[in-house]
Amino acid sequence: MPLNGFTGPQLPRDVRERAASIQLAVFDVDGVLTDGRILLGDDGYEYKAFHTRDGHGLRLLAEAGIERAIITGRTSVLVARRMEELGIRHVVQGRRDKGAALDELIARLGHSAAATAYVGDDDVDVPALTRAGLAVAVADASPWTRAHADWITQAGGGAGAAREVAEGLLTAQGQLERLRPRE
Repeated sequence: MPLNGFTGPQLPRDVRERAASIQLAVFDVDGVLTDGRILLGDDGYEYKAFHTRDGHGLRLLAEAGIERAIITGRTSVLVARRMEELGIRHVVQGRRDKGAALDELIARLGHSAAATAYVGDDDVDVPALTRAGLAVAVADASPWTRAHADWITQAGGGAGAAREVAEGLLTAQGQLERLRPRE
């Protein structure tokens, strides 16, 4: 029985059907796993804030056997470190052409575009969104990005959107309840 009636995000039937076949979930970083702000300290270092609940959602995907990857236009030691903490092995940094980067990643990992979800927030993500079998935009994505999405999350970037995507995929695949801790 669902915990307190929660069964995961309620997705339209066509999105739920696509989500049921996802084997690879690819996320942008700035604006998706973070709120998009880049903090520069007096010490010359760059800082970003990642939400722990998003991290847990990414771990749940791994437990369910869904491969995870990152494609980001920027290059950051911080991102590499956080992805290592989360066990995400496929980290593509410094790629402005995210559509080509997604094509290369899908080919290298042996997945199909139809079995791939891409989560983005800005115009630079649109080429990847249009190639993925399931295109997801976070709630605070740019209007043009949202126009290219099959699913727009309720949560914004860095504020639970990745967790929402994870729970949506797991719900569609009938795995969310199995992965929940028991009381």
